[in-house]
Amino acid sequence: MKYTQEQIVNYLKNYGFVFQSSEIYNGLANAWDYGPLGVLLKQNIKNLWWNEFVTKQSNVVGLDSSIILNPTVWKASGHLSNFSDPLIDCKKCKSRFRADKLIEQNVKNANVGDNTPFEELERTIKDNNIKCPNCGGTDWTGIRKFNLMFKTFQGVTEDTTSTLYLRPETAQGIFINFMNVQRSLRMKVPFGIGQIGKAFRNEITPGNFIFRTREFEQMELEYFCVPSESEKDFEFWLSNIQNFLFDTLKLSKDNIRMYEHPKDDLSHYSKRTVDFEFNFPHGFGELWGIANRTDFDLKSHMEVSKANLMYLDPKTNEKYIPYVIEPSVGVERLLYAIICNFYEVEQLEKDTREVLRLPIVLAPYKAAVLPLTNKLNDQAKEVLDVLLKESISCTFDTSGSIGKRYRRQDAIGTPFCITFDFDSIENKDVTIRYRDSMKQERIKISELSNFIKNYEQ
Repeated sequence: MKYTQEQIVNYLKNYGFVFQSSEIYNGLANAWDYGPLGVLLKQNIKNLWWNEFVTKQSNVVGLDSSIILNPTVWKASGHLSNFSDPLIDCKKCKSRFRADKLIEQNVKNANVGDNTPFEELERTIKDNNIKCPNCGGTDWTGIRKFNLMFKTFQGVTEDTTSTLYLRPETAQGIFINFMNVQRSLRMKVPFGIGQIGKAFRNEITPGNFIFRTREFEQMELEYFCVPSESEKDFEFWLSNIQNFLFDTLKLSKDNIRMYEHPKDDLSHYSKRTVDFEFNFPHGFGELWGIANRTDFDLKSHMEVSKANLMYLDPKTNEKYIPYVIEPSVGVERLLYAIICNFYEVEQLEKDTREVLRLPIVLAPYKAAVLPLTNKLNDQAKEVLDVLLKESISCTFDTSGSIGKRYRRQDAIGTPFCITFDFDSIENKDVTIRYRDSMKQERIKISELSNFIKNYEQ
């Protein structure tokens, strides 16, 4: 069953995953804070990505570049001239919209993309008599470019000489450090540089909860390769993304589809782009993209900076600018997809229960220790301490009946509930309850850590 965005938002707020930012001041539009469980889930997602795309790869290393870069970086990358959306205003109510999204929402099978000329967008809006979603008017301004980068200033003056930008992507920080990484670690092409970090985009029409926001976190890999082998490397990373989505995260294949961008809808830097789209509550939307960026980025930075970013191949003694394969995914979009994929309101014989059927590697808490009564709190905490010392993320819950506590842990995705009762004192065992099946069995306290660590779903 597919749940509405409102149901998902309410669920995530009620259980401490995601809160409206600045809520006590009536909030800030399209800004979100991540609560205790949201932080744990995000960290698990990032750890899994890093492990699969960096740690397990013999020729991939990490980087943590600045959020604020020399502004010339954005001139060289094309962001100052090309990183923009087509903005259109309603003359009646002064509301602003992205023209391409306005068309997609009102025209079936609309063929619009990043490279669609403004004249064609304006003609489509006029021919289809598209109305303003806010007031119903049809009197539109012409379309103009709206740059998506957030400006800021350094020093005490606010003028063009002190203008800086918050990075709209993490990729450029990798490109400008290509030679530093290659030389310092003596890396040989092909090799990759991975980075997880914040990015900022002044979106005209953010929305659909955390699907599109102005502040977000990216998990990005730039894989530098021999130009003639770029297609082979593209397929390698395409396969890795599929394995991560379906085998590691265990997302349903029914919820994901692949979209290959046609040649006339590729970004100016791309030779090939494939998107993995997820069926969110608002419909299919881009979850994860992979692009063959060719040598565009390194070549552009070479031209503007005059730095030598050529690679000398020790095998062939040939100098060339490597091509780049870029798999890029947003942490928040992936979190949203995971929640939508695993959240369920399950119908039982007498009632219903909310359950989040997360794989154990994603679960914020792997186990919950539940003393049967408050008289057993001290002894039960000894079990909790054993698990925490083994670096097993756990929670301790004494509030309400044991049945209500089971339901609460089901709803936040905790795979195991461990009930400490009076028999536990003498027998040195506990009852372990499985989230998905709700079955229960006794297990020795001394075996708990290994059981949870080695459990396979």
